Amino acid sequence: MEISEGVERLRAAVRDQWETLSTSERAVARYLASAPPESLLFASAQELGTASGTSNATAVRALQRLGYAGLPALKRELASDLTSAVAPEVRLKQRIAHVGRDLGDIWGDVFDEAQERIEHTRRLTSDDALRTAVEALAEAAEIHCYGVAASELAARHLALALGRIGRRSRYTGATGFALADALLGIRQGDAVVIFQPGRALTELTVLIERARAVGARVVLVTDELAERYGGRVDAVLTAPHTPTGITAEALTALVVADAVLLALTTLDEARAVDTSHQLTALREQLLEVKPRKG
Repeated sequence: MEISEGVERLRAAVRDQWETLSTSERAVARYLASAPPESLLFASAQELGTASGTSNATAVRALQRLGYAGLPALKRELASDLTSAVAPEVRLKQRIAHVGRDLGDIWGDVFDEAQERIEHTRRLTSDDALRTAVEALAEAAEIHCYGVAASELAARHLALALGRIGRRSRYTGATGFALADALLGIRQGDAVVIFQPGRALTELTVLIERARAVGARVVLVTDELAERYGGRVDAVLTAPHTPTGITAEALTALVVADAVLLALTTLDEARAVDTSHQLTALREQLLEVKPRKG
């Protein structure tokens, strides 16, 4: 059976770092190197600790000694191999087989992965990257939020919430020729926020080039495209995608969007408060009971 690149890298890391590992870390490394990649893909840090006879803290520490930012980073590599080699329906069956039918286990698996992804997101984006992104959006005359497929949810959320704190914003998820109309609306002094985890769409290149040509700034929220587009955008915020499909693809992008929104709110509190007041007044008008005729 052919060994995937992710597994090869993991086993090589275990060999290279073996002498630097403590006894308990070696127990974790030994388990990681021998376990089927499918089981690692769905395992929590606590499960790795139990399987290796150690603890979840030791499992995380061992992974970091092996060169991974954490368990989600290892899962991402293994998931990439499985995605290209295993059919979607087979991966779904693997996920169902792992989760089982116990409601407590299902509840735990979802929350464990969500927590892992959010903690991983927190570590991967630097303060400098966040500061640059917030500054770009704070100075923008209008903010264009772009996202397609699973990324549409985060892009729509950001566009709507920006309007609610007094920022001019719009959402677009057009592709192909239809995107050209939205590109015309990007002007000098605007900003573009692109949500795209991993696939290098042609639309992304055209969108970034249009923004640069007219003098608009660009913030990219992604998982795997930082190296490809990082030199052409103003800031990159990392939002790791799900390695298993257990939690929603947009989860981390939504959290990143919320962090940006809160930062923008604090930068111009008066505008945010005034807009919130206007929104409340408009809602109250819409909820007023209309008197009956006759």
